[in-house]
This record gives sequence, structure tokens and C-alpha cells, in this order.
Amino acid sequence: MTADDAAAPLYEAIGVGYARRRQPDPRIAAQIHGHLGPANERPHVLNVGAGAGSYEPDDRRVTAVEPSPRMIAQRPGTATREVVRAVAGTLPFPDGTFDAATALLTVHHWPDIDAGLAEVRRVTAGPVVLFTFDYAVHGRQWLVTDYFPEMLQFDVDLPAPAALAEALGGGTVEVVTVPRDCTDGFMHAWWCRPEAYLDPGVRAAISGLARLPDDVAAAGVERLRDDLATGAFGERHADLLARDAIDAGYRLVVSPGA
Repeated sequence: MTADDAAAPLYEAIGVGYARRRQPDPRIAAQIHGHLGPANERPHVLNVGAGAGSYEPDDRRVTAVEPSPRMIAQRPGTATREVVRAVAGTLPFPDGTFDAATALLTVHHWPDIDAGLAEVRRVTAGPVVLFTFDYAVHGRQWLVTDYFPEMLQFDVDLPAPAALAEALGGGTVEVVTVPRDCTDGFMHAWWCRPEAYLDPGVRAAISGLARLPDDVAAAGVERLRDDLATGAFGERHADLLARDAIDAGYRLVVSPGA
């Protein structure tokens, strides 16, 4: 079994519908792309753990690294996007190959995060942008506390965003707020549209929910369904109705590089 084969099974099992459900939100895309530098100066971008290709820039060449054939099959076929089946910890590129790099909502799935970050930094001469999350803030969101606390068993070893920046050789951390009409169906995207979590297709495109045992997921869904039907959810979370965006724990880690 190769490293690629060992890394792929998770998304072979749960990576269904990502291309349809995980459409990039333009506000988050602008925040990510703003750190890559001008396209004429940083024309070649590496995207590690690329999945179905969300948030890859259209104005430059992209090399995507992805171990899962199921995810690769959902990627758009364009002349400016190539895909290599590999894993973060053993990138098959010479030092300094790329002008910039991204790793977007993927680091928490890497079996050896330090090795992966070292490899990304090795092959990238310019900025590295990670889209990640703060585990503690994530754990305080209503989806977790009220309905699916079992998700806290996942990703417990994810380093804090500041530690990820340090592992990349230094950098900054930014909050990525989640707008109420977020178009990307990641875990907390539906914070003010709770009925969305009743949809099995929505849940299948959220790794934290898709990894739960079927009986655990079903019990949480029924609690949410009941609370929506009785109005208990609206009473408990009335403050959300007045919010345009929230901090659900998502962060950008930006390491400037050379």
C-alpha cells in the first residue's frame, strides 16, 4: 500500500457531492486570494489536499495535490489546473517549485501535520495560506454543543492556528467570519439556517458529521428536527437572527515566505 492509498480512504467513503455542496463563498475567496500576491508575480500556485478544487484561483496556474480518486473525479477539467495524486508529507516536487501555496480545510486530516507543513514550505518560495479552524471556538458552536457533541472526538490534535504559523516559519492569523448567506457548505456555514442540517446531502459534505456513526448522527438530527418543530431552537438562539456574520472558529494562517 502506498502513502497515497493510505491517505485516501476517508474521502473515498465520505467525499460525495463536494463539488455541488461546497461552492466557494466569494467573500472568503477574496480573503484567501488576497494573500497569494499578484498573479503576474506569483503565477504558479500549489494547492495541497485540494479536494474538488474549491477556492483555487482562476487567474494563474494551479497544481493540485490530492490523494483521493473520488475527490479528483469531481475536479473541474481546465488547462490551467493539473492534479497530482500524492500526500502532503511527501510532496514530489523540488525545493521552491511554487510561487505560493494553499491548504484549505484539509490540515486537520493530515496524519503528520508537521511533516506536511514542512514539505509545503520546502516546495514553496512565496506565501503559504492555510484555511483552518480553532478547535476551541469550533467546540462552542451550537451545532456541536446542542446536537453533535460527539464531533469533539475528531481533530483533537489539530494545532492552534498560531502554532501552525510557527511551524511554517512564522506568519499571521486572521479570523474568517461566516456570513449568514455563506455559499460554501462547510460545517458551520448553516449557523442561521439550521434546517439545512436535516438534509443528508448537506451532512455528507461535512466531514465532521459524515464521520459520525449512523446512530449518533441520527440521534442528533432528530433532536434538531424536534427543536425546529417546537420552536425551541428559535427561542434558544434568537440572537442569531440579528447577526450578519459570526466567528465560528475559522482562521487563515498566512506565512509570507521569501
